[in-house]
Amino acid sequence: MRLIISVIIFSTFFNLKAQNILEKPNIIFVLLDDLGKEWISCYGGENIETPRIDKLAAEGLMFENAYSMPQCTPSRVALITGQYPFRNGWVNHFDVPRWGVGYFDWDNNPSIAKTLKSAGYKTAVAGKWQINDFRLQPDAMVKHGFDEYCMWTGAESAKDKSHTFKSSKRYWNPYIHTKKGTMVYKDKFGPDVFNEFVLNFITENKENPFFIYYPMVLPHSPFVNTPLELGVKDKYSKHKAMVKYIDHLTGKLIDHLTNLGLRENTIVVWTSDNGTSTKINNTRHGKLVKGGKMQTTENGVNTPFIVSCPSLIPQGKTTDALVDFTDMHQTFADFAGVTPDQSYVYDGLSAKEVFLNTTKGTRTWVMAMGSEPGVFTHKGIENKFYFRDRVLRNERYKIFIDSNREVVKLIDLKNDPEEKLNLIDNPEYKSILQDLSEKIDVFPEYDQDPKYTVRKPNPWDRKATRPSKVHKKGYPNTAKSNRSQK
Repeated sequence: MRLIISVIIFSTFFNLKAQNILEKPNIIFVLLDDLGKEWISCYGGENIETPRIDKLAAEGLMFENAYSMPQCTPSRVALITGQYPFRNGWVNHFDVPRWGVGYFDWDNNPSIAKTLKSAGYKTAVAGKWQINDFRLQPDAMVKHGFDEYCMWTGAESAKDKSHTFKSSKRYWNPYIHTKKGTMVYKDKFGPDVFNEFVLNFITENKENPFFIYYPMVLPHSPFVNTPLELGVKDKYSKHKAMVKYIDHLTGKLIDHLTNLGLRENTIVVWTSDNGTSTKINNTRHGKLVKGGKMQTTENGVNTPFIVSCPSLIPQGKTTDALVDFTDMHQTFADFAGVTPDQSYVYDGLSAKEVFLNTTKGTRTWVMAMGSEPGVFTHKGIENKFYFRDRVLRNERYKIFIDSNREVVKLIDLKNDPEEKLNLIDNPEYKSILQDLSEKIDVFPEYDQDPKYTVRKPNPWDRKATRPSKVHKKGYPNTAKSNRSQK
């Protein structure tokens, strides 16, 4: 009798534990650095083989209309905060260790890691951050809600040029910050260090729901040889080798999850922060695609986006549903069964139902903010436009909006995927233009500045020259949202 009772208790305990894990799936967000669809074979990329990424897509859901920002940190901060750049202030690439100015403040910004940590998740991050200076804020990652971290520091400006050179290395002999301190990993390849950290964290936390933000440093320049291809010489061949190494590391991640019995209940989101570096071109579906980084054309902001979790996500499917990076904060919170900190305003909408059922979801438009040339000056970072140019699109049509809040271009993406024919003066599209133009009222007159408090003087800080009136009229982080999805 005692044996039967013990078996029942034992079985009940593990059934409840399994149910709890199912209710809170593990989440891994893999973020590539400068990689467009044209470099992934399952997206039609040619002259490249990405078998492990292709397999991930075959075992999950591929998105055709997932929007990022056209450059690095605006995309990343949109993901972390669930807010568009006009609200969180990261309207440009504020390279904090190199230039100062920004700083991602844990007291003034929402954090996806904090949200999931509040739901009982173990949290980790490995790879590129670049929005805090770890010399001044060595525990920044913990403050942002990550239990464990392994980060490239970003190139740190210093009077000692040798230090700047040392800290700029993310690939061979990388300069990495962990709880043990910051140091050079001699003769190591940075992407391997980050990958090993992620795999170890998974092993150590396999009994708990976990969230991992895995912003790979690959394949951002400088273009280098990889451990699998040490002999390539030219820039193009090195870039190609780096993409193939992404495929290799993706395979290692999925194999590790499978070997630990976690693959079925781990949501893997695999995407990129923006298009490929300029002048790195490839053919896709038989057409030449130019590197679109910094551009608001589709090759710059419509990123590869794959979601896979065999027990939850439909397999072998492709969706035209609209999603963007701001949606991930709400989406992951939804899967975790937790509500984000309501003292903040969020621009994202949960895509949980899209993930589960390949539905269109509730989002009817997405946007991306542009990056004008000349905003970087020798004095630091100068935001020349109070309202930055941007693009806004629905499933088929797209408008380009200039810094005067005027629509300057209308594109039919279905019939003109290369975005060459401006339909703005065509009367047949008047109603479409009017409908999309009405969304401009959602945007504030002025874009916000980054919100941060300098707790410690930074000798490397370069002061921004943006007028103070923007602070007074900027769109508040905590204001009531007037954003609509009609």
